[in-house]
Amino acid sequence: MKSIDQIKQEENLLINTVNTTLKLAKKIINCSIEVSAKKTLGFNINVRNNIVENIEFNSDRVLFITVYNKFSKGSVSSKDFSIDSIKKILNVAIDISKNSSSDFFVGLPDIKLLCFNSDNLDLFHPSEMSIKNGINYASIAEKEAFRLDKRIFNSEGSFFSSHTTINVLGNSLGMLEKYKSTLYSAYNCMIAKEKNSMQRDFDYSTSRKIENLEKPNILGKKTAQRAIARLGARKINTMKSSIIFSREISCNFFSNLISAISGDNVYRKSTFLLYDLQKKIFPSWLSIIENPHIRQGLGSKPFDNEGVKTHIKYIVKDGILSTWLLDSYNSRRLGLISTGNSGGIHNWLVSNHNMSFQDLLKNMNTGLLVTELMGQGVDIVSGNYSQGAMGFWVDNGKIQYPVNEITISGNLKNMWLNILSISNDIDMRNNIQCGSILISEMQISGN
Repeated sequence: MKSIDQIKQEENLLINTVNTTLKLAKKIINCSIEVSAKKTLGFNINVRNNIVENIEFNSDRVLFITVYNKFSKGSVSSKDFSIDSIKKILNVAIDISKNSSSDFFVGLPDIKLLCFNSDNLDLFHPSEMSIKNGINYASIAEKEAFRLDKRIFNSEGSFFSSHTTINVLGNSLGMLEKYKSTLYSAYNCMIAKEKNSMQRDFDYSTSRKIENLEKPNILGKKTAQRAIARLGARKINTMKSSIIFSREISCNFFSNLISAISGDNVYRKSTFLLYDLQKKIFPSWLSIIENPHIRQGLGSKPFDNEGVKTHIKYIVKDGILSTWLLDSYNSRRLGLISTGNSGGIHNWLVSNHNMSFQDLLKNMNTGLLVTELMGQGVDIVSGNYSQGAMGFWVDNGKIQYPVNEITISGNLKNMWLNILSISNDIDMRNNIQCGSILISEMQISGN
């Protein structure tokens, strides 16, 4: 990774470029303009069977310009930061805006919502991690997985990545803010074999600080244990049963809510929650808080992609849907104000019952523990849900045997209302932080 001085130079270049573009635009045309510059630098490493298969270096710099000419919009991007290039693409953006159809709802955010003093969220933790260190990390994780058990007979790869991102955003309303962040990730996927059964599984770790990553030997052992646990997987009969979504996939379960309350889907009337704002969609004990200001949070941001200051808010309070997720455009379409969610969500914290995962299994007693989902079988217009699944059958509160080649189905409205409990084994590796989820009943399709 580049040194602190080099990163500072890159940051200054982005700030100067955004500032220069804003000044040039002011001389050329009297209109609103938004300029953002982003720099991502780092590397990715892929090791398989102790052979380095791929090393990828990233040093990507891009400039985005959006011109709002009355009620018309023109957007361009470029990787060339020279003055001549900036002038050229700025004129292109202006020409596009002049020849675009009018849309009353386009424009910069309300100045009252903009961020003019970015909070330090402790997202930037550079390290002297070298390519050699990254290869060593990935190799150790894979070797430990092989060493754990003879049934681990192959690898689908061990990965390591280290990246720094610099974001600068300015507009003609006087905003010019920046923040930078680091992200370190490791991933390991192994294949286990016993007799005629062969299964794969993976584990991963991600953090803003390199020292907070899972140790490679621990990551390798966990991956091997997960793959071995799947050996001998079988189908089960078609039935209705209680289901637990494990902590590893609970974020996917709640990610369907993101799509359902997205402003774009709301104003287009293409969501099954269209008439459910301020109505109960979860059990009354369940709340979801969005906190963009968690220090070192994976989803933390001082401002969204439009420069709107992020803030702590309830998404769901006591089971009741409290807000849509809005940017400036779709908020105007709905006659509301931006919620600071241009570009996505920021650290969802889902409430739980402060019980362990083992207690959750006991509460279910008999049913299916789902640990992996496959496919894209979620219809946000109707709420219908159908996905391939793998996991374990549970009886008397204990895991009995692995299960695969099944499909689970239902409707998200019923599934959300039928959540009985959430355990406190919170997965911190995602921007949706949640424990394992127990649902009273879903359809399982098997034999």
